[in-house]
Amino acid sequence: MANLEDLLQQAGADPVKLVRSSKWHTKGARQNEALRLIPQIPYEFSRWPREMRAWRETVALLDQSHHMVGVFIRGPDALKLLSRLACNKLQNSKPNRAFQIICCNEDGFLIGDGILFHLATDEFSVYGAPFVPNWIRYQAAQHDFDVQVTADYPSPVYANGHGNTRPDFRYQIQGPNAGKLIEKLNGGPIGDVKFFHMTEMAIAGQKVRALRHGMAGTPGLEIWGKWEHRDAVRAAIVHAGEEFGIVKVGSAAYLCSVTESGWIAGILPAIYSPKMKAYREWLADIESESRLSVVGSYYSDSIEDYYRTPYDVEYGRLVDFEHDFIGRDALMKIDGSKANKKVTLLWNVEDAGKVFAAMLNPSAGAVRHLHLPYSDDAFGMTYDRLSVGDKMVGVGYSTGLSANERSLLTLATVDREVPLGSEVVLHWAEAGGGYGEGQVQPTTPIEVRTIVSPAPYSVVARGEYRK
Repeated sequence: MANLEDLLQQAGADPVKLVRSSKWHTKGARQNEALRLIPQIPYEFSRWPREMRAWRETVALLDQSHHMVGVFIRGPDALKLLSRLACNKLQNSKPNRAFQIICCNEDGFLIGDGILFHLATDEFSVYGAPFVPNWIRYQAAQHDFDVQVTADYPSPVYANGHGNTRPDFRYQIQGPNAGKLIEKLNGGPIGDVKFFHMTEMAIAGQKVRALRHGMAGTPGLEIWGKWEHRDAVRAAIVHAGEEFGIVKVGSAAYLCSVTESGWIAGILPAIYSPKMKAYREWLADIESESRLSVVGSYYSDSIEDYYRTPYDVEYGRLVDFEHDFIGRDALMKIDGSKANKKVTLLWNVEDAGKVFAAMLNPSAGAVRHLHLPYSDDAFGMTYDRLSVGDKMVGVGYSTGLSANERSLLTLATVDREVPLGSEVVLHWAEAGGGYGEGQVQPTTPIEVRTIVSPAPYSVVARGEYRK
């Protein structure tokens, strides 16, 4: 089987050519999983604006059972392995706790992040984008840790008549009415569960586990249980939630929660340096790292310009230098106070209209189409150039239409000296690139004025910067 290093060599050993090429023409056993973000969930159940408003106004049910990549880590050295890989502190972890796990390469650049669940003594799981689960699997295979690591792959996009099975179903119950619904489902209060702590409850007579957290600034639980109970539990949630205005959320609205909640999901994993060659050789060509593409108006000939450190995406507060981890020495040399800051960009309405006018005008030349409600529901990493005058001041990562704010919003990082409330220009275009069949053509840039606002926008900035 081919691997990521083979693909890199096919691109002339140029990682920028590789990542900026389209992957839709490629073939592979799991290509559909890598190219479609939310498999097997309807695009919308009712209408995506209504579904999006539910997590702000009533209660929303989101299905995470199919799209996330997971990995189980079991054994006496499980915590030792995870602490070696995580930039953040895990040494004092106890069962029924969860953490954001942040992993870097030796140079301090991000591999990725995910959610780490401490399930029981010497038993953990990690779910999220595939980069951290794959990194954990690789490191466990390379070193002498007493652990067993098992991958949990996403459901296929097109099942073709074949059923799929995963260890657990996963649902989110979010919104201002989530607490009342959860109490009704449990037959009484679940107690004072602290943020990112876990508990157990019963739904439809089945035991499930639950993580207390929030999404897009709203309270709620993520619950999971045995796969064979998924239909019964889901039906019970929907039935009990009718009096609280429950709304089932499809894939269109689900993706927009990323922009509202302020989580930058699309950072290119830093795996293209010469010292990472062994890892690329381990990554099969059907893995997501081999299938992703970089899109957007920002272009650089250097792959390092697409990398980010934990400081660049405001994870610096979580980095713990009191333990040894991969990337520690490199991160200690970085002045985090000079890193970029995470913001939300509020699009100018007139300039948004220019994008739509170009899309509908055959004589406007090549145009990057704006896909709504979320600009990129395939497995792409968006890097859009931001400027003030002639100076580049940052990068935009994900753009979505918020039905709650009636606004187009872009999650971004900008120079620290760029003040909130100021104006920056987002260059809406495709820079192009790639090679062979994956060659992507550039489009004519459209300058979109935006207002720099806090992230998450939906909680902090409501109305404050709408001018």
